[in-house]
Amino acid sequence: MVIQDETKRTEEKQEAGYRSPTWSILRALQKINKANKLEGKAVMSAPHFFQSAGRGDLKFWGEDDGLAVVVWESLSEPEKEQWSEKMGKLKDWVVWYRSSKKHEEQRLFEVDGKEIFSNRSKQAKPKAGEKTDKKGGKGQSVRRKAWWRQDNIKCAVSEEYASCCVHQDCHVADEQKAALKKEAGVSGGKDECQVRLKGREHNYWMGTERGMLGGYGYQGQVTASDSSDKQGKMGAGYHNLRRRKKKQQCKVGREEEGSSSNRPELAAFFLALRDTLIQEPLLYLCDN
Repeated sequence: MVIQDETKRTEEKQEAGYRSPTWSILRALQKINKANKLEGKAVMSAPHFFQSAGRGDLKFWGEDDGLAVVVWESLSEPEKEQWSEKMGKLKDWVVWYRSSKKHEEQRLFEVDGKEIFSNRSKQAKPKAGEKTDKKGGKGQSVRRKAWWRQDNIKCAVSEEYASCCVHQDCHVADEQKAALKKEAGVSGGKDECQVRLKGREHNYWMGTERGMLGGYGYQGQVTASDSSDKQGKMGAGYHNLRRRKKKQQCKVGREEEGSSSNRPELAAFFLALRDTLIQEPLLYLCDN
């Protein structure tokens, strides 16, 4: 029931315009106060690199103590009130939130805190090809809608500006501010996907599909592949995760022959087999 309720709640928030900050941003926020707790998000989307995570009275994992990073827009109104009461007694919090508009009343953390990052100010004219939001400025990178359903790490560009606030007594080094600014920038690419097999992160990665297949401790070759079939053009590629050489890819067939999704998948498998010695065990990862 928890997953079902959390999914419904998150979908309702996303329909209202909420988008989750990237894990790259959350890592940068975590480093500001060496936080070990995340307040906010949802049980199926909270990043695994926090020692504890939860929202209001709902605890996802870990203990309800420690230095916290708060994702403000992911909280409900009662949860915001609950955290505001707790926040008044603490000085070690970091809040990531939608930038306030001129007519909006200041929230408690804005009164007691200081802003260390914001992209709401007018931006310089964007460069050719650079993504912007509907307001003409650069919003921050965010995860796509319902990204957790497909483990989609592609980023989108937020239409809302974002800010970060810490307690006024909290000292934040210039390099930490620079790191946050860099991660919040519009990349148009993908969010982080770093496999770290130590501590709590080890448990997370070993619980993924690849981890449960034995991919991280596999003694032979591990190869991942993908293919495409767009507008009659087919392509295939693979990447050997052990040899770490440049990924291999090729065009498949001719347009006049017609196309199918199965053909490039088989082509990718063929390429991977051709690059593997007969005596080598092979773990082949694909989405077909």
